[in-house]
Amino acid sequence: MKYFFCGIGGIGMSSIARLLTLHGHTVVGSDRSFDQGMNLKIKKELEKLGIAIFPQNGSGVTPNVTSFVISTAVETTVPDVQKALSLNIPLLKRAELLASLFNHSDGIAIGGTSGKTTITAMTAHILYHAGLDPTMINGGISLNTYHKQKKSNLIFGKSNVCVIEADESDGTINLYTPNIAVVSNISLDHKPLNELALLFKNFIAKAKIGAVINADCPYLQSFFSAHPHIISFSISSSSKADFKASQIKETKIGTSFQVNQLNAFLPLFGKHNVENALAAMAACSLMNVPLHISIQALKSFKGTKRRIECIGSTNNIHIFDDYAHNPEKIKATLRTLRQKNHRLWIFFQPHGFAPTRLMKKDLIQVFQTETFPQDVIYFSPIFYAGGTVAKDISSTDLINELTSHGKKAFLADSRDIFLKAVLKATPGDRIVIMGARDNTLTDLAKDTLKTLKENIKC
Repeated sequence: MKYFFCGIGGIGMSSIARLLTLHGHTVVGSDRSFDQGMNLKIKKELEKLGIAIFPQNGSGVTPNVTSFVISTAVETTVPDVQKALSLNIPLLKRAELLASLFNHSDGIAIGGTSGKTTITAMTAHILYHAGLDPTMINGGISLNTYHKQKKSNLIFGKSNVCVIEADESDGTINLYTPNIAVVSNISLDHKPLNELALLFKNFIAKAKIGAVINADCPYLQSFFSAHPHIISFSISSSSKADFKASQIKETKIGTSFQVNQLNAFLPLFGKHNVENALAAMAACSLMNVPLHISIQALKSFKGTKRRIECIGSTNNIHIFDDYAHNPEKIKATLRTLRQKNHRLWIFFQPHGFAPTRLMKKDLIQVFQTETFPQDVIYFSPIFYAGGTVAKDISSTDLINELTSHGKKAFLADSRDIFLKAVLKATPGDRIVIMGARDNTLTDLAKDTLKTLKENIKC
């Protein structure tokens, strides 16, 4: 088999491309970001594995390509796609390819509108330390390393156990038939809540062994009847969940808590990460991993890239890089970073015109309720990845609503505007860069740290 990946630089596409290469298949591909001189680190890593990268001009698509793989972000007008169609090469969506690989494994699929990337990484981490040697295909890079590999969103295990992040944004979660299904929560993101609930309910119903759900999520209460073997988790003191956390306390280096009266520690902050840990423990229990083994494994879990990741600090000003893009994730991030009354400097890049339009009211509400008077919010223009879309909303619509309620909200149509503004940060302040699917946001976080170090006298 020879696969051509169009958009191979995407985190989901690149992980599957690497997995197929490690299984002995021939893989080639293209990505417009590479042509633009971006994401070259990913390009070099792929080429190191023997994956040939071509310009996205059709030159790499040849008659000996057996499958042409595309993601939902790739338009049919792209020259590579046009060349594949002219050669009658079958088009295969990324999720369809992932499902064909996953559905033949002992699969654990992690779904939910928030937390699924971290839960996927935690679940694989536990299984790895329990000796089950899983394969993991994730939407974020783990900060731990496995099998002496580099930090990656892919673990290449030798067993038949496979853990994946199951994406609901385009409905492709329907393609998976897992042994174990996990739903972390349901909140507004990409689709209306009633559509999301139906997707996740069908997803759980297909689980062959059992399902894990968050007992604290109101939209999941009806899911207890969706499968005969439901395992629940909760951080609520009044809950009767199967996996229940109590005595949650933040320390200087992480979070301590109890799970079913056993002491646990997670080197991460935030109650949402305790929920993530409970979900992973519950999933692993369905793989017959004892609770004390899960607890021990998570003591060494370092987290995932761009999930409240501390880039560095200077003059007691800490800079964080975070993937938060929907209201629930933004709330979790701001609550985790909020300590005492320190000021927050927030840079937020809305992701896509359609999602921003759908979530406008809730985005405004979360920034209105979760920020303090001293906090400063900078919005960049809405991230646009290409394609045909109605551009009838802008970041200014959010800013105007927030400023009318007294919030310090501004437009940063150039990132230099934000870099100049944060020079006013003072010791104790925290700066967070938030937004999805744009690797240059990490560059901004690093540039922020560099700018502060160069301009603030410590």
